[in-house]
Amino acid sequence: MLTLALARRVRDAGVLWEPAPGDRFTIDRESVAGDVFWISHLTIDVHVIQGQPVLGFNGTTEWALDSVSLDDALWLPREDQLRELVGDRLLALEAGDGWVVRTVDGRFRDPDVEVAYALALLAALE
Repeated sequence: MLTLALARRVRDAGVLWEPAPGDRFTIDRESVAGDVFWISHLTIDVHVIQGQPVLGFNGTTEWALDSVSLDDALWLPREDQLRELVGDRLLALEAGDGWVVRTVDGRFRDPDVEVAYALALLAALE
């Protein structure tokens, strides 16, 4: 999983998040940093209030949150989502001593495959 710092870099590089079931996120506040949530039709769902998407907490959850704006949420994209964002720049994914994502921009190595994909994505965006 991406670190908060790396997830912020992905967001700040201009990657837009359209929340959907199965997505992971955290609330980007120091008091709850590290708590990871998943959007699901069972507990957390995307609602539109006054034309703006918000993440609604349905039923009983940890703090009985009602909703949180996307401005306060930090997306933690999964491997498949990062691979899709890298798109046709991807040449290969290699396993061995960690993971290597090869793209037209270079080679990006990390023990975590999601981090390797995020680094490759950032090389194309930054």
